[in-house]
Amino acid sequence: MKTNPKKQITKKYKTSIGYLEGTISIILNTLLFALKYWVGIKTFSIAIIADAWHTLSDSLTSLVVIIGFKVSSKPADEKHPFGHGRAEIISSVIIGTLLAMVGVNFLIASIQRFINHQFASYGNLAVIVFIISVVVKEGLAQFSIRAGKKVNSQSLIADGWHHRSDALVSFLVLVGIFAGKYFWWVDSIMGIAVSLVIFYTTYSILKMSVSTLIGEEPSKDFETEIRKIVNNSVSRDVKLHHFHSHKYGDNKELTFHIRLPADMRLEDAHGITEEVEKKIREKMNIETTIHVEPIRVRESKKQPK
Repeated sequence: MKTNPKKQITKKYKTSIGYLEGTISIILNTLLFALKYWVGIKTFSIAIIADAWHTLSDSLTSLVVIIGFKVSSKPADEKHPFGHGRAEIISSVIIGTLLAMVGVNFLIASIQRFINHQFASYGNLAVIVFIISVVVKEGLAQFSIRAGKKVNSQSLIADGWHHRSDALVSFLVLVGIFAGKYFWWVDSIMGIAVSLVIFYTTYSILKMSVSTLIGEEPSKDFETEIRKIVNNSVSRDVKLHHFHSHKYGDNKELTFHIRLPADMRLEDAHGITEEVEKKIREKMNIETTIHVEPIRVRESKKQPK
């Protein structure tokens, strides 16, 4: 039997990955901020200074990631019997919201630059800084997204896309530096394009996170897997229906109904549900609650063979 690698990832390991990504991100973004700000002051470039503060704002989202992991790692208590796992999803919503604010600021600034016929005018030092920025930010994006997929963390994936959007900003600024020598409007158009990319990234992050918070219908593949486990665990034909699934970070809860003969002993029915719950817990790491419904004799005769 093949094992699911995600089942082997402990909450402690997942939290340590979140702390590592957040810490590395804060350190590198702060260093990039200092470098960009220094070059902006040296070249008298308002655009570079503004982008420096934007880079520093990325440290804030990484701080949100760390806080989200810290809260979500807390054990269940009396007020939160299912744990604090959704704090991580909330942190990804905050990241998406901050990313949307960045997109709005870029869009407004780009439109203003176009109206005022402003063009980019950077020196060679600025080119070097933005090349470094592209490499560092894309490296952070790769690390965050891969780590997020490995430990199944939406906030890490969201932070990774935030890094990638910043790398894209720096790359388009580079394009604007070279193309701006021939077309004054290139910098403004690039800024508008970046804003649209950021908005799309924000939409993807918020759609995934908000959908999880609201609650999603179990997929057909998920139901098929549950039915397969039940059929392999119980010798008799059990009718499954009315599936409800809830996610609280790593803690997953499942409820569904099964139909058993009305004349079956309560002890036997209880034994069947306990065995099914045990198998689902072992194979899918999901806590399950099963509701039993009786099948009358005349109803069983109507059931198709």
